Amino acid sequence: MNYEYAFLDNVDEEVVLGGYWPGIQLYYPPVKYNPAQGEYETMEQAAERIRKHAHHCQAHTLLFDLEDGCRQKEMSRQLLIQELPKFPERNFQIALRINPFRTPEYEKDLEMIKAVAEHIDVIILAKAGEVYGAAEIRDLSAWLVSVNDKIEIQPIIEHPRSLKLAPDLMQFPSVKHVVFGIHDFSKAMAIHLTPEGWIDELRTYLRNLLLEARIAGKGVIGGVEVLINNNSMPESFIEPNDVRRWLDLHGDHESHVVHRHAVEEAQMGLTGKQVIHPYHIHLCKVAFTPSPMQIKRNVQVLKAAIEADALLGGAIRFEGEMLDPPMFGKALQTLLRAYALKSLSEEDKMFAMDVLKRLPVHVIRENWPYGKI
Repeated sequence: MNYEYAFLDNVDEEVVLGGYWPGIQLYYPPVKYNPAQGEYETMEQAAERIRKHAHHCQAHTLLFDLEDGCRQKEMSRQLLIQELPKFPERNFQIALRINPFRTPEYEKDLEMIKAVAEHIDVIILAKAGEVYGAAEIRDLSAWLVSVNDKIEIQPIIEHPRSLKLAPDLMQFPSVKHVVFGIHDFSKAMAIHLTPEGWIDELRTYLRNLLLEARIAGKGVIGGVEVLINNNSMPESFIEPNDVRRWLDLHGDHESHVVHRHAVEEAQMGLTGKQVIHPYHIHLCKVAFTPSPMQIKRNVQVLKAAIEADALLGGAIRFEGEMLDPPMFGKALQTLLRAYALKSLSEEDKMFAMDVLKRLPVHVIRENWPYGKI
């Protein structure tokens, strides 16, 4: 066997596939303002809310914000030191958005992280690269080595200067995904976004970021919606037809907009999306995650290609369509996307790995640049 095809036999699947994606990231305030009372929670009230709701987060990532969305910063840090070790076994990541590099609040955030580093998966760096460039990621990465080298860094691109430096920010192994901070970015560009049209209004910049990320083998996490829907779609609705039916019968204007944006971001190849309300979670998860029927169809496509010995050359007829290697690559991407979003069965994952073993290295890199080969 050619060595180019045999490397997967001795390599960990998580290394090859690049691990799990950030997926849907839910912003969660550590200490929350209560408008009914006109005051902030006490430590006891905030801790009770975290234990009641955050412990059972349905998003892929629970994101505690210590920057713009956090007024009670010191109390929030003390709360997280107290509460993060108390989380039960979880199937979601915990992320912290920290303050800009080398500010006084940043230094305080690092002291807090040092105290609970084993309970943190991701550090999201606000205003990344705006003052010191890529040195911010370099220094934070070096610091994390001595604290917890498994923590990833997600720089937020919030300024045209950061977008221009994006390739430099992505060069570090600690960075697997970057965040497109649409609201700060649009402010810096003097673009007045609309809740319904922000993707079109920022499309050029989003595509530029996606291009750089694809070249670097990194992912991009999409924008935060400001519209809040009044109805929550049941989690049993996962097939596209079921989702469309629920939206037609029960979805309000806000639900349609949030879901439509998430679908477009997923189609553009983003690896996650940040949300500010629990009602956004499932609407966005179904947009990003291949459904069971979609997974089944793509498995069948790949099996037919293998049977016809057409995986690397040739064409097949499948359900009235003519399919060739680029389509087979997209079918494989669908399975690997499902894996990255924790929705691929063990059987289908093993099949996807078998397909990868049949491909030369350069074809794997073309189809899935997120892992290490």
